Amino acid sequence: MPVEGGSSGSNASAARHPKQKRKAHSLSIRRTNSTEERPPATHRGEMLEGQDSKLPLSLRNNLLDLFGQIEREFENLYIENLELRREIDSLNERLTGDGQNLEGGDPSKGALKTKASHSTSQLSQKLKTTYKASTSKIVSSFKATTGSRALCHLQKEYVGHRDGIWDLGVTKSQPVVLGTASADHSALLWSIETGKCLLKYGGHAGSVNSIKFHPTEQMALTASGDQTAHIWRYMVQLPAPQPPPDVSAPCDDEQDSSDREEGDVDGEGPCEVPTVRVATATLKSHQGVVIAADWLVGGRQVVTASWDRAANLYEVETSELVHALTGHDQELTHCCTHPTQRLVVTSSRDTTFRLWDFRDPSIHSVNVFQGHTDTVTSAVFTVGDNVVSGSDDRTVKVWDLKNMRSPIATIRTDSAVNRISVSTNQRIIALPHDNRQVRLFDMSGVRLARLPRSNRMGHRRMVCCTAWNEENQTCNLFTCGFDRQAIGWNINIPALLQEK
Repeated sequence: MPVEGGSSGSNASAARHPKQKRKAHSLSIRRTNSTEERPPATHRGEMLEGQDSKLPLSLRNNLLDLFGQIEREFENLYIENLELRREIDSLNERLTGDGQNLEGGDPSKGALKTKASHSTSQLSQKLKTTYKASTSKIVSSFKATTGSRALCHLQKEYVGHRDGIWDLGVTKSQPVVLGTASADHSALLWSIETGKCLLKYGGHAGSVNSIKFHPTEQMALTASGDQTAHIWRYMVQLPAPQPPPDVSAPCDDEQDSSDREEGDVDGEGPCEVPTVRVATATLKSHQGVVIAADWLVGGRQVVTASWDRAANLYEVETSELVHALTGHDQELTHCCTHPTQRLVVTSSRDTTFRLWDFRDPSIHSVNVFQGHTDTVTSAVFTVGDNVVSGSDDRTVKVWDLKNMRSPIATIRTDSAVNRISVSTNQRIIALPHDNRQVRLFDMSGVRLARLPRSNRMGHRRMVCCTAWNEENQTCNLFTCGFDRQAIGWNINIPALLQEK
């Protein structure tokens, strides 16, 4: 995540969260004993003499040797995958056979008896264990495409930032625009329909890590690596809408995209747009990077979260500090407010998230929840009585505010989870991952879809954040990543839920 201050040119490598996530997944080359004999180096050199190359012969031989090892590694993985699949099929057939014998009748009539035999239980457990092993990250890369038929249309790409985009949000009042916060020290406002940049905020001296809009007024709240949070006003005029592009793909598109160069971004930066450089209010009480900020219900107070291990509550009108919320053992990563109640949730690198209750003016209670084994990257409220938390431990957990002792659902993924969001109407969870994937789940933990990621669309580097914008049956999901762009997706919610 972002760092304090620094130039935008160095943020691409240095502006990371101190958790030091493994953003790049390197291929581990394992030496194997192969039965086939390889030609000696001299023979390979003779084979290459006729080829036009300026590389030294020894270097070319080393490259050939390495490529041979890679080929054998993938061959072994492919064979292992086939063997695992055969074992799963065999276990499945045996389990089906045992179920038929226990039922004592036509297998097409009814399910197994409630109390199955001990042997069937053991076989079922073995099947589950084998299945989990077969869907590990590397082996599952050979898996055939099977998934939802619901369509996700790429609506628009928003390109113009000079560095990675950490956060985005959609205004809650008219005019409806998209806001993005970037490591290039700026926040930009965009026309959702046309993808045109409408306004730039350049008042921060460090990475802009978060952007949230006032519930009723044209005001934005941004948090920055310069140890401050700014409240600033904006006025924009939406351009005439353009016809949408004819681009669509199934949500479970498995086709991977080839990495482009870090600076290779389609389109050009925003043209000369109005720029706001002076904040209406500056909140300065933190001693470290301000990583996130949000408005409390009503918009008269805001809460900020910082790497100084504290969250602060401020009065908007006076910019005065009301409460310093301390207790986390390590840096905070995110904060979120309840849409209808005076509740705040903060997440931290200390593997916990805390619920702060300001509903009673005389009592400010706090509850600590330890449900993860690694950094809690975000925790957000839903419209109902739920909290959804995501973590670097590759899990997302759904909690009931009335009983927070244990999660009511757990989603396990194959990559660290960044800033999640939950749709207001359908309560669909959007998970942005380090591995560039964006997956959709319902509140019970059932996977609904995965957004397209092909050579034509999708993010080329880690996805940092997601945000929803819902209008009737049409639902827009916005994603942003360290590839310097934000993407708007049109999701067919009825078709998505029908697949469920």
